[in-house]
Order: sequence, then C-alpha cells, then structure tokens
Amino acid sequence: MTKPRVLISDSLSPAAVKIFQDRGVDVDVKSGLKPDELKAIIGNYDGLAIRSATKVTSDLLAGAPRLKVVGRAGIGVDNVDVPAATARGVIVMNTPFGNSITTAEHAIAMMFALARQLPAANASTHAGKWEKARFMGVEVTGKTLGIIGCGNIGSIVAERALGLKMKVVAFDPFLTPERAAKLGVEKVELDAIFPRADFITLHTPMTDSTRGIVNAAALSKCKKGVYIINCARGGLVVEADLKEALDSGQVAGAALDVFAEEPAKQHILFGNEKVVCTPHLGASTTEAQENVALQVAEQMSDFLLTGAVSNALNMTSVSAEDAPKLRPYLKLAKQLGAFAGQVTAGGLNEVLVEYEGDVTHLNTKPLTNMVIMGLMRPSHDSINMVNAPVIAKDRGIKIVESKSSATGDYNTLIRLTMAGEGVKFSLTGTLFSGQPRLIAIDNVSLEAEMTPHMLFVRNHDKPGFIGRVGTALGDAKINIANFTLGRSKAGADAVCLVAVDGEISAATRDAIKALPDVVSAYALRFGA
Repeated sequence: MTKPRVLISDSLSPAAVKIFQDRGVDVDVKSGLKPDELKAIIGNYDGLAIRSATKVTSDLLAGAPRLKVVGRAGIGVDNVDVPAATARGVIVMNTPFGNSITTAEHAIAMMFALARQLPAANASTHAGKWEKARFMGVEVTGKTLGIIGCGNIGSIVAERALGLKMKVVAFDPFLTPERAAKLGVEKVELDAIFPRADFITLHTPMTDSTRGIVNAAALSKCKKGVYIINCARGGLVVEADLKEALDSGQVAGAALDVFAEEPAKQHILFGNEKVVCTPHLGASTTEAQENVALQVAEQMSDFLLTGAVSNALNMTSVSAEDAPKLRPYLKLAKQLGAFAGQVTAGGLNEVLVEYEGDVTHLNTKPLTNMVIMGLMRPSHDSINMVNAPVIAKDRGIKIVESKSSATGDYNTLIRLTMAGEGVKFSLTGTLFSGQPRLIAIDNVSLEAEMTPHMLFVRNHDKPGFIGRVGTALGDAKINIANFTLGRSKAGADAVCLVAVDGEISAATRDAIKALPDVVSAYALRFGA
C-alpha cells in the first residue's frame, strides 16, 4: 500500500514531522514557497499542513487532484477557501484547542497593559524619564468585563477574569444558560455589553454577522472611557471608527493583537499612546505552537490512515474508535447508493435514508454522505463524502435521515427510498458476518452479494425466463457466478440479480431487455 504524502508549507514544530513519519506518512517540509511554486507541486500530495502564511485558494485547489485534507495548525481558517475545498471534496481541519490558553492569557495581559499603561510607561522609563504622575492607571478588580464570544477561548478569559474579582457579562448566541451559570458569567444580548462593560474583549470567529461588530454605533453606546481588546480577528473592529472614538476620549484605550490587513507595517493607530499593539502573538508561545503542531499532525495522520475525522469545518467528525466500526457500513452505504444511482436516472428530488437496529448506535452522518456519493457518482465522477451533500443540494435533491432502534428479522439495516418525478424505488441492505448484503428491492425480498459486475432485471414471473436470460449471457460468452431471484407473489412482479465474471456490454444488456417478460434491464458495476 502506497503511503500517503503530506506537504508542510509553513513553519511547524519538528515534532509534527516526527509524528507523521512515526505514523507511516511520507512528509516534505517546504516553507516559504511562492504561490506559483506551491501550485506546481501540490498535485503530488494527499495532505497539506499549514499555519497562517499559506493561502489555500480555489486556484491552488484546482491543481491538487490528489489532495484530501488541509490541516490548519491554529483556529482561524481565513487563509483557506473552505467552500472551494468542500466543492472539491477536500476536508479542512483546524486545531481549536491547542492554543486556547495561550490566546486567553494574551488577552488578559493586554487588559493589564491597558489598565496600567505599561508599554508607554516602559518606553518613558527606558528614555531616562521618571513620569510617575503621568501614568495613572486603573484597577481591574470590581470592574465589568464584557466578552463577545464566550466559546473555547472566551470561557478561559472569563475564568481568569473572575479570578481577578471582575464581573463578567458575555454575549454568545451558542452560550446556554446552563453553561453561563457553570462559568459564573451573566449571559446578555450584544447591545447590553456596550453600556455595561469597563473592558470589552473579543473572542468570536470572523463571519458575515461578526464582521465590524465593534463600529461607531457600538462604540457610541459604550461607557465613556471604555477599553477595547481584540485578540481574535482584525476585521471584527472597524479601525477608523475606533480611531475616532480614541481621539474623542469615548474610548480610553485599545489593545490590538490583530488587524484587518496583516502584516500591518503601517496603520492609522500606530504611534497612539492609547493603543497597545502586538504582531498577532495570541498563539505565540512555545507550548501553544507545539500543541497545535502535534494536534494537526495527529488529526491528518488519523484521517489519511484510518478515515477518522477530527475538528473538520466541512464534514462531520468520525472518531478513531468509530472509524473501524463504520467501515463495513460505509461499504454497504456506498453499494446501496451506487445501485440506486445506476437504475434511477433524472427526476429524483428526495432520498430517504433509514437506519434500524445496531447501526443507529453509530455516527450515521458519514454513512448518509456515502449513500449520496454512491448515488450521484454515475453522473459526477469527482464526488466524494465531503462534497456529496453540497452537490445534492445544488441539484435540488432533499436528503432525509431517520433512525429506529427497533429490529425485525435483522439486527441492523439501511434502507434507501428514492422519490421524484417518475421515480419510486427502494433498496434495503444489511451486514452478514460484516459483509454487505442486499435483502430487498422495492417490496421484493431476496439475498444477494453485490459483486463488481451484475445484471439487474425486472420481469414478470413466467416460466422460461431464467433459461432465456442464461442463454443470452452464454451467447455473449459471459459466465454466471450467481443467480438470485425474488418475487412479490407467484406470477406477479419479480426481480433478478445475476453476478457475472465480466463486464456486460450495452449490446448484451439491450438483447436481454428485448426478451419476453423483461420489463427493464441494467448492467451494474460496483467498485471496491
């Protein structure tokens, strides 16, 4: 088996390289590549490990047919075109926990730097001045800290602030009352943060709804003399509005670790003594860089070697424990989807995927994605588990999933029901000793293994049918490996599945379709 190959295109800890190598992944380290240089070689790799310098654009992805995963050693993925990656079936992972403490500590440090004017006082003292009266600070004890974004990092900031005897109010649409109570913070709406907080710190991702969340209107609602701290994303704060508020005295000071454009070599706030600036140091500690490098290497290795998915932004997670349990179900789901995709053409607008029995105890989302992939692959050869839901949605196909723990004759099963204009078709499959088996087509029960080459026939249950099909295949020099029949009742609708040793040509299929009592005939292929 060929080892997967990963390219590390930004500076990562050498420990990450060792993890890849120890796990059996070939890895190359080529940092500082220009976009054209990276594009020239990216087609040779299954994985790309980055930090913030490498830009993963749609243009780069277009030249990466082998690429399966992009791993970002850090939280933000502003430098990755996630929709383009999803469309091409590339998983995008980040490492949301490796630098949380470091970034939270930096925000607290920035708050103290503002409260006690440490940078300006330091510069003044180094210059030989002794301006004790000039640098009158404020205490943080008893002050109110407003946190915008109380997730991973924001919650750590809250804990540290409470330890400093501050009052904490937090806005986060995903913060539950129970979680807020456990943290010891007061959950409030965004507009309540501004008039109440003495210090405001931002810890929210950059989205369309959060871009420019601290602007002139927001700042005008604040207490006069508020302090603003941003260690999250530069675009969260409208920098021109912040400058005006600083100049007017509405804002007493600001601490910025991030900027709308980086690297920030020139800026309207540089040189202002009310502003503390650092060059995106939030995650810059030895511990954090080691943590995120190790985490991204482990996550990417797990995915490339076992199929386990952790911290993906565009696909549901699959734990290393679940991955081997899911493997036989994934094969079954793929085969059922492939069967349906080869016999339903056009007019499809809904697919119901039903899970019953043992399979309901597993993460079924990847199974549904695999069904969709198999279903649509006959008309879209670049589809995979990542982009399958997007492609289905673009084509107006509604995917519905249901689960039932009840079991009937089988301990576990997956049933597909396709519906649409002129389309009504169902398939049911299960596992026998860990191997996929088809157990029903529409309302007809049978039991068949899905082999690489098969003939599927709908027919009327009449004498002589089996002989005629066998003769047609024999005339085409096609050997029969297995012949499975099923019928709803004697003399009524019937189905026939024939496993054969070679590919069935269109001419042979058409000859079988023309036989008496044949309603339809399909030559099926199933991959590994």
